Amino acid sequence: MTTQESVILGLWNIAEAEPDRIAMVDPAGREVTYRELATLADRYATGLRGLGLETGDVLVSMVHNCVEAIAAYFAAYQAGLYIVAVNWHLTGPEVAYILQDSEAKAFLVSDRFAATGKAAADEAGLPASARFSVGEIEGFKSVAWLGAADTGRPSDRSTGAPMLYTSGTTGRPKGVRRPLTGADPDVVPPHTTAFFGLFELAPYDDHVHICGSPLYHTAVLNFATISIQLGHKLVLMDRWDAEEMLRLIDKYRVTHSHMVPTQFHRLLALPEEVRAKYDVSSLRSMVHGAAPCPQETKRKMLEWWGPTVTEYYAATEGGGTVINGTEWLRKPGSVGKAWPWSVIKVLSEEDGTEVPAGEPGLVYMRMGASSFEYHHDKAKTEDSRVGDLFTVGDIGHLDEEGYLYLHDRRSDLILSGGVNIYPAEIENVLITHPKVADVAVFGVPHPDWGAEVKAVVQPAEGVEPSDDLTTEILAFAATQLAKYKMPKSVDYLPELPRDPNGKLYKRKLRDRYVPTP
Repeated sequence: MTTQESVILGLWNIAEAEPDRIAMVDPAGREVTYRELATLADRYATGLRGLGLETGDVLVSMVHNCVEAIAAYFAAYQAGLYIVAVNWHLTGPEVAYILQDSEAKAFLVSDRFAATGKAAADEAGLPASARFSVGEIEGFKSVAWLGAADTGRPSDRSTGAPMLYTSGTTGRPKGVRRPLTGADPDVVPPHTTAFFGLFELAPYDDHVHICGSPLYHTAVLNFATISIQLGHKLVLMDRWDAEEMLRLIDKYRVTHSHMVPTQFHRLLALPEEVRAKYDVSSLRSMVHGAAPCPQETKRKMLEWWGPTVTEYYAATEGGGTVINGTEWLRKPGSVGKAWPWSVIKVLSEEDGTEVPAGEPGLVYMRMGASSFEYHHDKAKTEDSRVGDLFTVGDIGHLDEEGYLYLHDRRSDLILSGGVNIYPAEIENVLITHPKVADVAVFGVPHPDWGAEVKAVVQPAEGVEPSDDLTTEILAFAATQLAKYKMPKSVDYLPELPRDPNGKLYKRKLRDRYVPTP
């Protein structure tokens, strides 16, 4: 397989050519062949078609890392469906919102999230016929029921796509939805191999991908499924553990992964004798993004794993930069140069003109001819664009060689352990507590997670700050917010700084807790 033309790509093509080739190793260590995975994806897709799902309809999946999660993705991929992989830390009402907003026609839930999934389905008014489970959940049919009577491939196949939920200006997440292409799902598009090429990952080539993060993350899902499409073996972890990852790297001769800096911190915290027990010489491209990585952490990982640590900056909406370990040592702190088919520009916040090298501004990008829209939010789609460029609100600068440096990853967004947390959503909950007159939520530095959530509260008139008040507010918040969104600390001020029009000067508050660089 020396030329691209001679390489057989794609789940179903590989399943036909090499049915016994191992596609993935599940968290229990069971090996799953390409034929087994393709058959499961066919069953699910045929079953969903039988329920009446048509091209462009939505499947919502709240499933832990398992074979069924991957099979559901490929079922949607070949049936022309959008698949929404839901963060299983969310609460019932938060999941119900996504079910309703996405207009989900089917919902797949792991039994370990039974209570949340059932509550969400009930609140969203999802019929019993649209509810499926991995394991047993009352009122849900087993996913094994899907297509059990017909193991053939579904008719009318066309390529589906992930639909990822990202922040809305009100704190409600918005679905990022790209037009479906109508393409043949058996044909792996050139941009797929080109994307992996950014990280020096070719088809086959004895590549083994380890997935230790939840598959509801955009990049994690992409890396896992593209690996299978390109003939790489996928090693799936259910829950990430630092030493277990090293053990699996050693056992399966892992070559690549997608990681976040929090995982680097945990790996570096292992005793030297534990780290030395495992052979990591097979590693070729350990990719990280999603959160800023402290320079000292990056240097230590490069010393340990060599120049295999590659960083990128990208958005769910598309476009991005990349920098390998060797380049980073020459340009420490940079997140790299634009992908060959992407454009990165830094524009003035005041007038939208391009700023000179070294001067900070809003980071805009473009991804070739790709387009997207925020589902049910045309205004947000238009507000993010200048011509054919778009921004997610990050501040940064380009140097003379075109390397991007980020200053502030969105003014308010909190990135904790690689997870996006949106302050407005938390503020909208806390402000409804009767003893809260005003509230501001923002991120403060955390040595392990990168950032943690802090709330500053202006108590209602006649209410005195106290530990009991903090306990009461947090207990109230816990009924409506996922655990990872919960403030880790609450401070009090007699009045929050706002201008005459009511705009909150959040930066003034943040500056009290975040040292100026």
